[in-house]
Amino acid sequence: MGHKAGFVNIIGNPNVGKSTLMNALVGERISVITSKAQTTRHRITGIVNGDDFQIVYSDTPGVLEPNYKLQQAMLGFSSSALVDADVLLYVTDTVEDMFKHPDFVAKVQQATVPLFVVINKIDLSNSEKVDVLFDKIRQAFPKAEIFPLSALHKFNLEILLKRIVDLLPESPPYFEKDSITDRSERFFVTEIIRGKILEQYKKEVPYSTEVVVESFKENGDFVEISAIINVERDSQKGIIIGHKGEALKKIGIAARKDIEQFLDKRIMLKLFVKVEKNWRNNDNSLKKFGYRGD
Repeated sequence: MGHKAGFVNIIGNPNVGKSTLMNALVGERISVITSKAQTTRHRITGIVNGDDFQIVYSDTPGVLEPNYKLQQAMLGFSSSALVDADVLLYVTDTVEDMFKHPDFVAKVQQATVPLFVVINKIDLSNSEKVDVLFDKIRQAFPKAEIFPLSALHKFNLEILLKRIVDLLPESPPYFEKDSITDRSERFFVTEIIRGKILEQYKKEVPYSTEVVVESFKENGDFVEISAIINVERDSQKGIIIGHKGEALKKIGIAARKDIEQFLDKRIMLKLFVKVEKNWRNNDNSLKKFGYRGD
């Protein structure tokens, strides 16, 4: 048998562990993980290579009812994952209601490619509850293969990986065999900074921010990075900066540490805060930030 390669798209509701699963399958921290919903905003690719296969995973934003244009774009990323996959991984967990978005569930039920339903976080439940959920999923998705696992503890991941490889179509690799993602280093810098904002702030402020890397200058094992944190209102700018800049400094210190680990280089990180009024509902802003291609 020749080389196999294909696209495996990870879909599901927010906070079920899609990004944790993606990182565990890829073996690298590709997707930002926080305890907050809507952490993932884009489709993020992670690539796994074997001698005779290449799996191109795609992590997607959690399915939600959009309240503004940013969320509409995020839902578009999730919906597009239904139509360009060779294998679909529909992730749920032991506590959420996976059927709370019936329109999206109906689309998943109509998928013509192999469908795996992943029951994540089984370490937080018991066998009786997992069995009940298993039967419920079997009724809703009779053609799906169901995989109870724990992405955090990497339990049962090898079984899932083997089945994915089994179902990949024969194909040459889509990317160089040493690739782990199709995203740029600049993109991951923005995601790391945004992740630190999500960790540090509550309520609406972190969801109103978008990070843009303005400059990325490499000099050997040293990188000088300048990034702008965009917010929607002047009051949010003040919150992000904090008293005498202490809050912004805290973000910078935490982000620099993770960026240095990711790039394996010394980093000088400069952060600035800018007001981009109502950017989540502005088509031009969304296009500038990479959420719309039209």
